[in-house]
Amino acid sequence: MAVPLKYVVRSSCSRRLTTFLTASGIALVVFVFTAVLMMADGVRETLRSTGSDDNVVVIRKAAMSEIMSILDREAAAIVSGLPQVARLPDGRPMSSREIVVVINLDKIGGSGISNVTVRGVEEAAFRLRPAVRIVEGRAFRWGAREVVVGAAIAGRFAGAQIGERIKFGGDQWTVVGTFAADGSGFESEVWGDSRQIMDAFRRSSFSTTTLRLVHAEAFEELRAVFEADNRLQHLSVKREKAFFEEQSEMMATFIRILGIFVTVIFSCGATIGAMITMYGAVANRTVEIGTLRALGFHRRSILLAFLLESLVLSVSGGAAGLGLASLLRFFTISTLNFGSFAELAFSFALSPGIAAASLGFAVLMGLAGGFLPAVRAARLDIVHALRAA
Repeated sequence: MAVPLKYVVRSSCSRRLTTFLTASGIALVVFVFTAVLMMADGVRETLRSTGSDDNVVVIRKAAMSEIMSILDREAAAIVSGLPQVARLPDGRPMSSREIVVVINLDKIGGSGISNVTVRGVEEAAFRLRPAVRIVEGRAFRWGAREVVVGAAIAGRFAGAQIGERIKFGGDQWTVVGTFAADGSGFESEVWGDSRQIMDAFRRSSFSTTTLRLVHAEAFEELRAVFEADNRLQHLSVKREKAFFEEQSEMMATFIRILGIFVTVIFSCGATIGAMITMYGAVANRTVEIGTLRALGFHRRSILLAFLLESLVLSVSGGAAGLGLASLLRFFTISTLNFGSFAELAFSFALSPGIAAASLGFAVLMGLAGGFLPAVRAARLDIVHALRAA
């Protein structure tokens, strides 16, 4: 004979203070656990949306990021002239030879300085990335010391507002516009004319070349060309989206491991709290347990009832923690991108998988905390339990 679910819920609510404290502890742990997973997924989603499946990035082999890559002019010209590269209506290759450097900018409010990525691009860059669009001001003029800044840069760094000037490469650069890029990593960058930026940094080579293929199947043909041509064998070709996904892996993994380590420590405290609460429930209801056994309820029914009571606590706490963590989606934070060594702004991302994992973690804490007290309740002797009155 099973103990009614109504009895289990009513018993959980009878000790409001201890129930509240235990559920709050579990909610805190689940909040931290969920926030960490959301942060790691937010980084991955931001960098994943930075690239496009239609574009290909050419980068020096063994270069871990764009700023570590060097692409000489001869190789860049050969790449742009390959037949696998799509053409603009006027016959020019749909490719952008780009230079990527990192500069320091002061944060607004005097909270220190941070690294910011500056990307020098060619005209085709805006066709290659249609998500990049000017939302305020205007585009920079080709051949001028002008730049446009990503939406994530404009609000956080001093001098990055339209009409202001920022200094890098030994010169002053006028900010003439702000661009959006659907929340991708490009919004954490400053864009300008590649030739002007190369001149300012006295660079004669590019960092990468981004190009559009004539069709999707041309990727394997292009890769075969790079392997066969001695002039290109020191270069690597990757789909743009896959390239930026690789950039996110190291940081996302670091955040996840560190966060889970902290969460495990917290969860030990929450599990012990649940265990103490359930042991208290067993001690206070010894007579009640004896009565249930005298009425014919089996030991396994008592065991199940106390386990369910522990699960009610953990699930309610887990739901509260998950609900609080879901509010983080409305915030944008920034951190140092291990791939580019520059600041990257991103939002917390909550997926169904993270929600299921968080609730599953709460259930696990409930089972771990409630198992031993439930076993103790189930093993109580009827006579001794009734004599406890």
